[in-house]
Amino acid sequence: MKVVVLVKQVPDTYEKRDIALDTGMLVRQGAENVVDEIDERVSAVAAELKKAGTATEVVAVTMGPANADKAIRKVLALAADSAVHIVDDELAGSDMIQTARVLAAAAKDADLILSGAESTDGGGAMVPAMMAEILGRPHIPYADSIEITDDTITGITNTDTEQLTLSATTPAVVSLTEKAGEPKLPNFKAIREAKKKEISVVAPADLGLAAGPDAAYVRNVMVSAAERPPREAGQKVSGDTAATQLVDFLATRHFI
Repeated sequence: MKVVVLVKQVPDTYEKRDIALDTGMLVRQGAENVVDEIDERVSAVAAELKKAGTATEVVAVTMGPANADKAIRKVLALAADSAVHIVDDELAGSDMIQTARVLAAAAKDADLILSGAESTDGGGAMVPAMMAEILGRPHIPYADSIEITDDTITGITNTDTEQLTLSATTPAVVSLTEKAGEPKLPNFKAIREAKKKEISVVAPADLGLAAGPDAAYVRNVMVSAAERPPREAGQKVSGDTAATQLVDFLATRHFI
């Protein structure tokens, strides 16, 4: 079984993040960019599949700038045998639809596509489902764990009220939560071997796609952005009429 692990390089979650008001996009320049933590957990799941012999080949796929190879190398050290890195300046600022189109084209030969349920920088949580729609494959969302038997994948998804057992036949797309795997630090041998593994750098044209103004699909863009207004001090109530004032306050805002 060929398994593709989707990888995204994001600004370190432990640093402050800012939105550029002129573009509405996350400011990445000057930030410490790292592989998304949830992708490390997905890689841990892929490593277990490989160890069990279920996965015969694990390929990391990412769409990002040239320096995203740092994130790819870590996934190569954690689980992947090789990687595909899609690079094109016209892809900068892609929305989820364009991202899904490009990633789907790069991962179409996989028997199983594994992805984090949502990235820590965007949080849209729709790319895996969009890829499944584009490729015409079943999608198991928000799986806390998966089990593979022959060509059937079974995932456990927990909602606010129920636990669901979802099954699909391969080829399929599965998005995993942070509960699915526990990443391990790669040892020195794995890091050294990762430097020798192949990273295929491709452009959208190599995948039969166009990016930018000539693309058949015109991506959504942010037209305006503004800083959140400073928080104002709340209304204070006290004295014998405090209870009445509080009730009136809640009632005028339809909270009661």
